[in-house]
Amino acid sequence: MAAASTPGPNSKSDLTNPRIQPPNPRASGVRPALPAFVDWPAFPFEGDLRIKPLQEPVEAEPPRRGDRQEQCAACHTPDSVYLWSNERWRLKSPPAPSGLPVVVILEPRAHLDLGDLSTMHAAELGVLTVRLERAIRSLESVAQVHVNRWGDGTAHLQQWFLARPHGYLQLRGPFMTMWDEILPPVEEHEWRMNLEYIAAWLSDD
Repeated sequence: MAAASTPGPNSKSDLTNPRIQPPNPRASGVRPALPAFVDWPAFPFEGDLRIKPLQEPVEAEPPRRGDRQEQCAACHTPDSVYLWSNERWRLKSPPAPSGLPVVVILEPRAHLDLGDLSTMHAAELGVLTVRLERAIRSLESVAQVHVNRWGDGTAHLQQWFLARPHGYLQLRGPFMTMWDEILPPVEEHEWRMNLEYIAAWLSDD
């Protein structure tokens, strides 16, 4: 009989007795467990949730919208569609109200992405970001402003500014873009007044 201190055959893993590995969540068809944030108050959904299986990675990524300047929608949109513009930058909004009091998008006039900006463009982007955040946050209906840039989608740089309405603490955090599409749209007259106010703020040099 082996002594009590003698290790048994399964006391540790080695090359002849490997541990059983859990399923790889990146493997095709495997459904990972739900993340903890589904229980956060800010998460907009409840009930039975399922995660989509992760698709296999592609060999070559598809081109983004407007990768070629001649096909870029922003480059072919006149200034009259924008809320505000100057020599190198333009500001626009979605075409209709949504669930948040303000959603605006800052774009360079030239066909540039974030990594393509010159030192001058980069410096101006910083100044305009601060000015826009201040302008939006000065509205009585706004508590905070989220500033986002998504690299996927369009090849022409778009920096988004999304205003969280005052008092709506459940909208705090990374899910506010979802709430923007879930909530009923704000009144159109309020939406237009907010946009006019922001455009006037930028025009007041």
